[in-house]
Amino acid sequence: MCGRFFLSKSNAEIARHFALAAEPALAPHFNIAPSQAVPVVRERARAPGVRVLELRRWGFAPGFAAARRARPPINARAETVATSPLFREAFARRRGVVAADGFYEWQHRGRSARPFAVRVQGGALFGMAALWDRHGGADDAIGSCAIVTTEANARIAPIHDRMPLILAPDDYALWLDPSVTDPDRLLPLLRPCPAAWIDLHPVDRRVNDVREDDARLVEPERDLFAQGVGS
Repeated sequence: MCGRFFLSKSNAEIARHFALAAEPALAPHFNIAPSQAVPVVRERARAPGVRVLELRRWGFAPGFAAARRARPPINARAETVATSPLFREAFARRRGVVAADGFYEWQHRGRSARPFAVRVQGGALFGMAALWDRHGGADDAIGSCAIVTTEANARIAPIHDRMPLILAPDDYALWLDPSVTDPDRLLPLLRPCPAAWIDLHPVDRRVNDVREDDARLVEPERDLFAQGVGS
């Protein structure tokens, strides 16, 4: 699954990477959690090729389901997203990309869980496939979204069996094109990214607390046992 991520790149870099029509005004965040407003890139239906970045609440709450779900789902499984009654309409017409430069995943062993920061190719900006809706449950003003997940690639599998669907930049155009409604054209994109793209390392357990939000969260965890006496 994907339950936390971070975005610390400059607004100019975000605009350039996603070919946005205007530069956003985002502050860096290092511990973005469900129910918070997250940056979603989409293409305007009435202006082909024009991409905008909008904030949407993380937790998918379309109008027909918002009143019935106390906890809107934060993820949509790639294996069923095209046929799920909850997601299929958004999959056909309201696809987006969540901007990130890393996410967190937890390795569970018994009762303990060790957090890892996962990045792409040395910290490069990337896009996670997402679905969005104009309704937002508790906050209709900004709408809602879910991040699409897929089976883990070989790099992440030892930590967790799921991962966000990270799109290649060359695939943004097809994924974001609202005129593409045929699932058969989109299904080839629903696959894990190559394992060679992924860098990861354990991080401080402070990330477990959503109130923590600073750049030190993404730094490698200090291993006291690996250091010599007096070092």
